[in-house]
Amino acid sequence: MREAFRGDQRVDPDALIARLDAVRRFLGAVDGQVPDNQLVAAHTVVERAGTRLALSRDHTVVALAGATGSGKSSLFNALARMDLSPVGVRRPTTGVAHACVWGPLDGASRLLDWIGVLPRHRFVRESPLDGDDESGLHGLVLLDLPDFDSVQRTHRLEVDRLLGLVDLVVWVVDPQKYADRVIHTGYLREFHRHRDVTVVVLNQADRLPPAELPRVLDDLRRLLDADGLGGVPLLPTVAVDPAGLDGLRAALERTVAERQAALRRLAGDVDAVVAELQPLVAAEPPRTGPDEASSRELTRALAGAAGVPAVAEAVESAYRHRAGGTTGWPVPVR
Repeated sequence: MREAFRGDQRVDPDALIARLDAVRRFLGAVDGQVPDNQLVAAHTVVERAGTRLALSRDHTVVALAGATGSGKSSLFNALARMDLSPVGVRRPTTGVAHACVWGPLDGASRLLDWIGVLPRHRFVRESPLDGDDESGLHGLVLLDLPDFDSVQRTHRLEVDRLLGLVDLVVWVVDPQKYADRVIHTGYLREFHRHRDVTVVVLNQADRLPPAELPRVLDDLRRLLDADGLGGVPLLPTVAVDPAGLDGLRAALERTVAERQAALRRLAGDVDAVVAELQPLVAAEPPRTGPDEASSRELTRALAGAAGVPAVAEAVESAYRHRAGGTTGWPVPVR
């Protein structure tokens, strides 16, 4: 079986903050030059990242996301070892997000306020009777999201909102609907820039004959590769058997211990924003566009937001080449 988490790419908080500052400079450089609707995502990421970094870095927010009948809520309850989230087969089953916090609730309250989990749907997984059994998950904030295929549009909108705020997503699929187009085209493919904070579990694996399980996992892996999620952790789970959660639980313990999920999520958000903004630099400079000095600042800012020297050089070099062809003389090199 593949490793549950790659964990080999650490995100430096200071470098991430520098990239966010570069995005802010870029937004300042194009202010009034680019339609606001082309900058919404960038402004959202800057604001969201700033808030998340200002809140608890001692907590890791993990969401269980899945369709009706995938056993998502049963998995949530099994990981918590308590019946916290309603389970059923009727649609919709989960209408609001439920949260379970490993450790004191007070430390996670502001974080849960920002995420938008109502106080009556917050639970604490801490008991003197546990001893050290739960210590490996101390700092975990586990969310059971509404069903993304709910017939209630408000539930689907809530899923979309929450997926933009959490640090890591565990996608829960089942043997019957693991290839469903909705989850692959509507959700999983959208997370191709967030592979380091994406996990997929094939729940209810006990419903498959033992000889069939490897074939289904291989087929699911093929679909994930096509979604741009090659290499993401893929684990079979069985919510009704404690041993069937060992792999997922161990993966969550490693994630909590690393304290990297929030940083990796935000770094992926910045990657997505840079990719969206780059065409603004790649486009031919309009006659009424920014002056030369502003253009250089715009290019430097986007290069800094990219955070990769090779990408930065390519972006600036490409701009100098285009600007030189437009003006008839080379743009000065810094």
